[in-house]
Amino acid sequence: MNGSLAQLLVHMDALPKAQQRLEAARRLGQAQGAAVTAMYVVMSHFVELPFSPEIGPGIASALQDIDDQQRRLARTAFDQALATPGAAVEWAEIREDPMMAAFAQQAFYADLMVLGQHDPSTASSSGVPSDFAENVMLMSGKPALILPYAGMAPAVIGETVVIAWKPAREAARAVSAAMPLLKRARRVVILSWSGEDEKVVGKRLDLRGYLRLNGVAADWLEQGDEPSALGEVLLSRCFDMGADLLVMGCYGHSRAREWVLGGTSRTVLESMTLPVLMSH
Repeated sequence: MNGSLAQLLVHMDALPKAQQRLEAARRLGQAQGAAVTAMYVVMSHFVELPFSPEIGPGIASALQDIDDQQRRLARTAFDQALATPGAAVEWAEIREDPMMAAFAQQAFYADLMVLGQHDPSTASSSGVPSDFAENVMLMSGKPALILPYAGMAPAVIGETVVIAWKPAREAARAVSAAMPLLKRARRVVILSWSGEDEKVVGKRLDLRGYLRLNGVAADWLEQGDEPSALGEVLLSRCFDMGADLLVMGCYGHSRAREWVLGGTSRTVLESMTLPVLMSH
């Protein structure tokens, strides 16, 4: 995976931002020589409707018509995107629940998912759960490039990259997943906050050396003690440096059958102002 990306999996829905995700994935696919698959996955309106014995065939048929119309809108946007330069794309759909599990299973065979940040203003019309991104990362174990809902995605993602580093599994997996982009970056900056490293006698392995062996030169900026509002500080540092990609781990834990995000991960997912490559 450290050489180049071979397969991208893009999440599609009927909202306009899905086309932006597709365009970003096609540009990335062209740069990496990767295959791109756009997969339409939304929750049926019938599934979202609270159960009621008064729901008859007429209502069920009307809800199915809405689902079909949204699918056609998404497919039309897909077909229009193919008229612009970029990598070739294959279309796929998942029409039955559990949709997140099915999408995550398809992600087993992709190097990177391309997803969208949850937009609270479209929660009632998107058919996409608010926790879609974090759940498919958790279920698949695969990294995701998540695009913010506000503004336009950069024409080129990964010119100036910030790595939010801590010696943890999630951050290490994110860096490994981002390596094909890091190799092409003009500038890579590592932001880290104080933390204890494992005590090693002899030759120590570290991130700087790992990046250097992969042909990536990086500036390391030690930030001192970790602030309480780390997510806000991290996004602010990215803005100050003009970064167009943040690479970081997605942290969290399970509690009573529920996936609970860590504070920094939750802040970035809710308030991101630039594309974020995450891995759990």
